[in-house]
Amino acid sequence: MSTRSTSPEKWALCVVRCCLHLPQLFSTCVAFSLVTDMGIGKGAIGNWSLCLWGFCFTVTLITSITELCKVQSCFPFFWNNFPVTYACYAALVCLSVSIIYSVTYIQFLPYGPHRDRAIAATAFSCIASVLYATEVACTWNGYKIMNTTCYVLTMPGLLKVLETFMAGVIFAFLSNTSLYLHQPALEWCVAVYSICFILAAVTTLLNLVEWEHRLPVEAVITMLSVLLYISALVLWPLYQFNEEFGGQPQRSSDWDCRDELTYDMCTWDQRLAVAILTAINLLAYVADLGYWARQVSVGTEDQSRDS
Repeated sequence: MSTRSTSPEKWALCVVRCCLHLPQLFSTCVAFSLVTDMGIGKGAIGNWSLCLWGFCFTVTLITSITELCKVQSCFPFFWNNFPVTYACYAALVCLSVSIIYSVTYIQFLPYGPHRDRAIAATAFSCIASVLYATEVACTWNGYKIMNTTCYVLTMPGLLKVLETFMAGVIFAFLSNTSLYLHQPALEWCVAVYSICFILAAVTTLLNLVEWEHRLPVEAVITMLSVLLYISALVLWPLYQFNEEFGGQPQRSSDWDCRDELTYDMCTWDQRLAVAILTAINLLAYVADLGYWARQVSVGTEDQSRDS
């Protein structure tokens, strides 16, 4: 629960956010404009990047207008949780777009105006990511000064942000349904990603509205998610890269990857990306489980001392 803080401190934090929102809007707008100006040469990855930059720009603009007009009370949840939660996701989104756009698209472009625009857009996307991360850090420090708590600025909160974000990136790759359709084991993996994402998202939303007595429930949910992700980490590579189960162990065996001038990730690369992201997300869930195991252990020790 939040505690009472002085108006000057709240006003100072609002001013810092507004000062950061202006360069955030500028960076995402410039990145969006540069890629849009490339026309049909932007490719499918460019269209995907445009959507994310446009989303970040729009939400940042809405957040700025809401805070400047002081209409936060119109929202049914604790407003201070929303901007920092969004800033965490926006920092990860802009960073991931910068990496994916440069790795899967820019390197294949010939030297010329299109390549220069793409590089400049990536640079502005990186700047936006740093600005959003700076907003998170400033909000963290401001909440410490005001003695205000926020779920996202705790270890389990940050891990939940990472878990849901990684799941979102996995879903982007799974938009290519040929990766898993008509293969029960791989369809199970997709179900695992969906179930764990829903559980993590619901948990995050409940905590953002300051849900109490969450320890046993979150510990059980996290343990279930770890077990589900372990099964996905075993089945996905097994059925995607093992010839005995119909997989393709070599990248060269995928005809889709033989065209070196393609502007899209080939199917084999998408399979590999999902496998890597699954392993990363499993590590995040294991860290989350370790945190809750420690909390349960500390709570048990305190109860034994009181008795």
